[in-house]
This record gives sequence, structure tokens and C-alpha cells, in this order.
Amino acid sequence: MFSRPLYLIATVVVLFICSFFFLTIMQQGVPERMPIGVVDLDYTTTSRNIIRQLNSMQLVEVKMVYNSYAEARIAMQKGDIYGFMLLPKNFSDEMLAMHRPVISFYTNNAYTVGAGMAYKQMLTMCNLVSGSFHLTVLQKKGLPDYMAMKIVQPIAIEAHQIGNPTSNYSIYLLGTMIPGVLGLIVLMTTIFAIGIELKDKTAPEWMETAGGSMTSAILGKTLPYTILYVILGVCVNIVMFQIMHFPVKGSYFLLSFTVLLFVTVMQAVGVLIIGAVPVLRTALSVGALYGMLGFTMSGFTFPAMAMLPPFRSLTWLFPLHHYYSVYVNEALLGGPLINTLIPIAALVAFFIGPHLISRRLNYAAIHLNYATK
Repeated sequence: MFSRPLYLIATVVVLFICSFFFLTIMQQGVPERMPIGVVDLDYTTTSRNIIRQLNSMQLVEVKMVYNSYAEARIAMQKGDIYGFMLLPKNFSDEMLAMHRPVISFYTNNAYTVGAGMAYKQMLTMCNLVSGSFHLTVLQKKGLPDYMAMKIVQPIAIEAHQIGNPTSNYSIYLLGTMIPGVLGLIVLMTTIFAIGIELKDKTAPEWMETAGGSMTSAILGKTLPYTILYVILGVCVNIVMFQIMHFPVKGSYFLLSFTVLLFVTVMQAVGVLIIGAVPVLRTALSVGALYGMLGFTMSGFTFPAMAMLPPFRSLTWLFPLHHYYSVYVNEALLGGPLINTLIPIAALVAFFIGPHLISRRLNYAAIHLNYATK
């Protein structure tokens, strides 16, 4: 482990850089003051008041008021703004005449979060303007405030977001993103640590040191990494849950235990890959593909329940999916223990993999019967 700088970089430096990057870039939790534009074709006090109120909202900032749709579209295509609102000509006159003027929103959905937030804020402002206008009309007709409010808003909605009431993106994403990076590092390091013995033809000496036992050889090779990665994983949890105060509504012990289990499972998958493909460069390519697919199939970027049935079944083949299930249940929801035991049992099942290829890996280590170039 101390013979190559690559080991130090892969084990400590990469995880530190990734953790520092994600935890600092999303420290506010929710993006704020995202630039948007307004096309004001009305040029009245009403339209200017709408623009001022829209600019006072926390999540968006009116960067520019444009004179035409074409100008705003070009600015959005350049990436200067995430979206824009179009206030049509004679907007205030049509509103006062009860002609139901149309306000249009345009967003660049290539930026999912920015466009989604911009659309939500513009829609909120439109509803506020509409509600305020109707409330004023009803009040001038002599209706009491409480009756006017019942007409404007006949159903009062109270939204309670379970687990993440502030819609903090850090809590939702980083609780799985950083462990996912850790798992990818563990996977690639395990493949490299065993594959380099095969590539450098030192595997016979490695097996001789282990007394000819592949089990002893793998345990001796991976155990130091296990200890190091578990310590790093626990340190990441301390930073997230103790220093940055991510919620833990369930068992902190189970979260820490799952880190230990997740690290060892990713090592088992690494052994499975290098055993099935005992060529270092090929195994690293397979491991990189599998590790990156883990982020897609885990379910925290796109819900597993919304995937097509064949792909939903494939999520069970990726340890990060099961870690994510434990994180959601223990950190965000505080659900019943059975919701955690099922993904933990699924993680334990991955330990079958190394036993399936132990003979093949043992034969490859002794006879070195594969191409190295």
C-alpha cells in the first residue's frame, strides 16, 4: 500500500476532494437567486409591480427585463437565464376587463434543477397575482374578507414534506452521492490491488505467502483497505450528520454498520470482477462501467419505482441501491426496522460472488494463463 503513490491518492485524496467539493458547493441546501428574465410588453404600473415582487422571491433574481420574446429566447439559449416570463401587451387592461389575459413561461429544461425552480417561482407569482386581483374585486363588491378568501381559495392546502421539510438538496443527494463515490473507489482499488499481482506476475508469491489458500490471500489483501475505508466512511458520516446536521430519524448505529457492510460488499464485487476477468485493464474497465451504472440504478436520481420493470429488477444487482434504501429509511423517514433489514439482507447476498469465482481466480494466480499486453 505504501509502494505506489496511486494507493494514497485513490484511498484518501480522491474521497477528500469529492467530499469537500460536494459539501461546500451545496452548503446552502437549495439553489438561490437563479437568474431569470421578464419580457414586459405591457409597460404599466401593474407589470412593473409584478416584476418587483418576482425579484423579491428568494430563489430567483430578475436579471434583465427584455423588450421582445426574441431577445429573451436568445439569452436563455446562451445560458444567461434559466427561463423567462412573458407579460403580454394590454395585460393590465384585459385583467381589469376580466378578459383572462395569458401569462407565458419559458424554461430551459436542459438545466433540470434551475429550470424547475424558475418555473415554480414564476407559477407561484402568477397565482399570487391572480388571487390578489380576485380578492380585491370581491372586497370592492362588499364581501367580508373571510368570505372573499373562501371564494378565492376554497381549499386550503397544508404541505408537510416528510423527512426533508426544507427541500434541502444536500440532505437528499449527498447522503448517497458521497458513499457512492466511496463505493466506486473501493471497487476500483480492490480490482487494482489484486489485478496488479496478476499483471506483475507476483501472484504465485502472493499465494505462497497465503499458504495456498485463496480465501486467506483475498482477506490478507483486502483487510487493510477495509479498515481504512470504513474509517473514511465513518468520518464522512460524522461530517454530514454531526457537523452539517443532516437528519437522522432512525438509528445512527445502523447507518454506520451499513457503511461497514457497503465497503466489504464493494470489495466482494471487486473480487468477483477480477476473478471473472483476470486481466487488469479489462477488469478495471468493467468495474468502472459497473460502478458508474450504480449511480443511475440506485434510485436516488430517478426513482426505482418509476423505472420499467426489467430495469427495476436490475437495481437489485447494485449495492448502492440497497445502501440508498437504508439511508432513506434510517436517516430521512425513521421507518420500521423491517424496511432496513431487507436491503441489508440483499447486501449480505453479494458475498456469494467471490465464492463463485474462487477456483478461477486461484487457477489464474498460479498459472498466469492470460494475456498481459
